[in-house]
Amino acid sequence: VQLVESGPGLVKPSQTLSLTCTVSGFSITTHDYYWTWILQAPGKGLEWIGYITGSDRTWYNPSLKNHTTISRDTSNNQFSLRLSSVTPESTAVYYCARASGEVHTMDYWGKGTLVTIST
Repeated sequence: VQLVESGPGLVKPSQTLSLTCTVSGFSITTHDYYWTWILQAPGKGLEWIGYITGSDRTWYNPSLKNHTTISRDTSNNQFSLRLSSVTPESTAVYYCARASGEVHTMDYWGKGTLVTIST
């Protein structure tokens, strides 16, 4: 299973950050898996953004819910993140990952992509 993040590395403040995670070796429509986005701001810990499940159900971190959309493209086995109205504080490394089980253990990760919010 491989996950690869893609998208612009620089986004202007107040615009929308859009990233795509391309998955190979496993179908994102398989039930009981959670296709997850996580961020890590400079000098801080990991923060869950949200996920989309194999059955197309979504969950968002309440602190980001109003600005976040996670969707999927099953024909290309991809899932995507849109984070609107970004600020410089949204600068972070963004990871996609696969999780499973009751405690959503993440067993496969992308390498992460740095997105800088700046003019």
